[in-house]
Amino acid sequence: MPLGSESLRIVIAGATSLRGKDLTQWLEESGFPVGDIRLIDEEVAAGTLTEAGGEPVVVEGVDETSFERVRFAFLTGSRDFAAQNGPAADRAGATVIDMTGGAWAGPRALPWIPRLDAILPPPATPDVHAERGHIWVSPSAPAIVACSLSAALSPLNLVRLVIAFLHPVSERGQAGITELESQTIKLLSFQPIPHDVFDTQIAFNLLGRWGPGSTERLSDARNAMAGEVRQYLSGRAVVPALTLIQAPVFYGYGYAAFAEFREVPAPAQLQERLGAVGFRLVSAEDPGPSNLVVAGEPEPVIGHPEPDPNVPSCLWFWGAADNLRLASVNAARIAERFLAS
Repeated sequence: MPLGSESLRIVIAGATSLRGKDLTQWLEESGFPVGDIRLIDEEVAAGTLTEAGGEPVVVEGVDETSFERVRFAFLTGSRDFAAQNGPAADRAGATVIDMTGGAWAGPRALPWIPRLDAILPPPATPDVHAERGHIWVSPSAPAIVACSLSAALSPLNLVRLVIAFLHPVSERGQAGITELESQTIKLLSFQPIPHDVFDTQIAFNLLGRWGPGSTERLSDARNAMAGEVRQYLSGRAVVPALTLIQAPVFYGYGYAAFAEFREVPAPAQLQERLGAVGFRLVSAEDPGPSNLVVAGEPEPVIGHPEPDPNVPSCLWFWGAADNLRLASVNAARIAERFLAS
């Protein structure tokens, strides 16, 4: 659906990032009532021609007027860019929805997964009337999946939950995608591979860490994800153990979850709980969840549980989620809650 002709003014800060592009697309597809959408980014990206609401739009650089009379400011670029511009958006009176982690806002940054408000006990539902006191964080896709799965299973006598996520290269932005593509081509041609982003071979490989020359560490990404989950679930549901494995895929998370129960719940109970928190269940007759199947899907997908052959009280789940779209949908839902209040 095209963006509305009237109503809200929003800013997407970091508009040329993968997150920014997907959020812009989702706001259009979902019919979010945007009247004036402003796309801004770092100076190197200023002047880029893109599209919003079916109309050509030029990405602007940041200036003193970027957040004037803005209702929602979505921070979608790098964490450094969010730290540089989040305070200005906050001072201007915008409701800030940070998709980069919210570290710059410190204790004022509160994660929110609106879909779980009716599932988890208080204080799951934030006070939307106190919005000026907080920065709202839309968690990363794996954090949303982990929190949702724990919220679904915890009331079913869950003892322990362990989730391993297969990390796509798009989490390092366009540079990560380009490096995997180039490495694949070079390896098939028996040529030296580039490794400027990951400092190691990503193509045709699975890894528990990136090379020492990488400007980021996979362990830092894991710790950030774990921190989001811990902050959101603490005291309200079982906090899962989490790990990340770098996979040679462009988009989408695959994940394997190990759940231990005091007593294994009935299939009907599992299905009801998983559906209540937003998972789309794949029938046993259909192809299993994969990062390809979930491309563009607004909700995480999960297959039917399988018992562990050695531990009778445990179940295995296999699922997948679009890392960009799931985060965009959650960020839009946060904004929608304010519109409905």
